[in-house]
Amino acid sequence: MRVLALLDGSTADPDAPLLRVDDLGLLRGDGVFETILVVDGVPRELGPHLDRLARSAAMLDLPAPDRAAFERCAQVVLDGWTGGSEMALKLVLTRGVEGGDGTPTGFALGADIAPKVLRQRAEGISAITLERGVDEGLAERAPWLLLGAKSLSYAVNMAALREAERRGAAEVVFTTSTGGVLEGPTSTAVIARGRTLVTPPATLGILPGTTQHALFRAAEREGWTTEVAPLTVQDLHESDGVFLASSVRKITRVHTLDATPLRDATPLLAELTTLYESEYPRLTPAHTAS
Repeated sequence: MRVLALLDGSTADPDAPLLRVDDLGLLRGDGVFETILVVDGVPRELGPHLDRLARSAAMLDLPAPDRAAFERCAQVVLDGWTGGSEMALKLVLTRGVEGGDGTPTGFALGADIAPKVLRQRAEGISAITLERGVDEGLAERAPWLLLGAKSLSYAVNMAALREAERRGAAEVVFTTSTGGVLEGPTSTAVIARGRTLVTPPATLGILPGTTQHALFRAAEREGWTTEVAPLTVQDLHESDGVFLASSVRKITRVHTLDATPLRDATPLLAELTTLYESEYPRLTPAHTAS
């Protein structure tokens, strides 16, 4: 099932044409987006996602997203959803049409969670490491590369996932030229060392993870230690567990890395999942955060 809403609060047919062929989001990937998990009608971390949408738009010199309009069209999608208990809610903002008056294109789209994602949550995934061509300080030296922005230009990320598939894996962990850990194409990398959770720093040009942040909040509340610190590929292999966190995937275990089995972190995954879910106790649509 899919539900589509526009920034003016109206609904549209998700199977009918929406974008003009000269929209710069289509022609050049010149736009930003966020994907939000909705559970039982309640979007998770909607506020942080809207904050990140605004940060990404600023990095691309796009007009500031109309927050109220995005909240409104997101609610239209939520109100029109009659599918399963979980939904992926995507918010999109593009620069608009080429040669136009500068009015951006924006919409919200709700869709079912892909069965593949549900299997990966339950079974874990195999991953490979691939160099991303990024090194320490590049994000600050070259802001035009838009490292850390969630832009529509995902061709490299999708190419990396295809490369993983060719090598018999399902996911990728990007690395620097010197073997430092970055992130996945659509996820944040997290490792466990005893009762400590570690994720790489955003100074490497990593997109700050909303799901990772929620997990760390919950973990700290229950006495875990959390760290934002550089990681190496060797750290992944030597850890008590490697996980990829994202809105729709939630917390997913990596069981094999570069064809090498990792330590069995199944019990740890169950504990981390419980921690993450504790951030959203018995929420109802009336309690939706803005």
